[in-house]
Amino acid sequence: MTEPTSPPVCDYEGSDYQSRFWEQGGRAYEDRCEAYALKRLLPPGGKLMLEVGAGAGRNTPRYTGFERIVLLDYSRTQLRQAQEKLGKSDKYLYVAANIYHLPFVDGLFDGATMIRTLHHMADAPAALAQVRRVLRPGAIFILEYANKRNLKAILRYALRRQQWNPFTPEPVEFLPLNFDFHPKAVHQWLTDLGFVIENIRTVSHFRIGLLKRLVPATWLAWLDSLAQWTGNLFQYTPSVFVRARLNGPAAGPQPQAETEFFKCPKCAYFPLQSRADSLDCSSCGTKWPIEDGIYNFKV
Repeated sequence: MTEPTSPPVCDYEGSDYQSRFWEQGGRAYEDRCEAYALKRLLPPGGKLMLEVGAGAGRNTPRYTGFERIVLLDYSRTQLRQAQEKLGKSDKYLYVAANIYHLPFVDGLFDGATMIRTLHHMADAPAALAQVRRVLRPGAIFILEYANKRNLKAILRYALRRQQWNPFTPEPVEFLPLNFDFHPKAVHQWLTDLGFVIENIRTVSHFRIGLLKRLVPATWLAWLDSLAQWTGNLFQYTPSVFVRARLNGPAAGPQPQAETEFFKCPKCAYFPLQSRADSLDCSSCGTKWPIEDGIYNFKV
């Protein structure tokens, strides 16, 4: 069987990203800003949520209204760190997989988040289409993206300190597999996939080194929270959060057993056969290992 192909994937395997970037990188302000945005955008509850690009589980405890959460990341290193933080319980399911080949049956989740992840997508519309496929009609999708049209980029462009134009719709790759997106492009991709945008929050209005050094992160984030509502009017911050609802008719019953969640990312066959240490595809013969509580579907 021909192996499925996909755009390149940013792999944090073996990375100390959580400690280096978040815990020691002076990002307390950004973390608190995101907490404010999520509190206002998350639905009050749900049965099953997909957290795309969950990393080490930094945001996972904020999804308190959902009965179960599937943490998905390409890096098993990050998922192991999430396990250490959150523990192994029925509430959390850890899945290592390629976003361009999600190993889930269609219409499984009634909620999803994708935060600080889209900026690594070389084919953002394809990644969003995969998320849309595994959502149930009526599901809430909270997407964060890096905004190409931010004030710093506009100023640098005006002063001729950068070549790319922040007002054009195409993504800009400022580092390998690191992209900024124009708000109109992202919102159009969501609309084309059948989502209705319900709310937009602009985040990190004060992401300026001097301000972050002079003003306590709690104060600065609180000020940011007061300005986040302006996202429904205009988007000029480096980070933008969108709450979108998937249109469509009511769906049938939601699978309850973990073994009913998955389909083979190589050949799309389901259901998979459950073994003690793997999920096996009887169509293409692939055995997908379960390694210390992590479902490994990396292709």
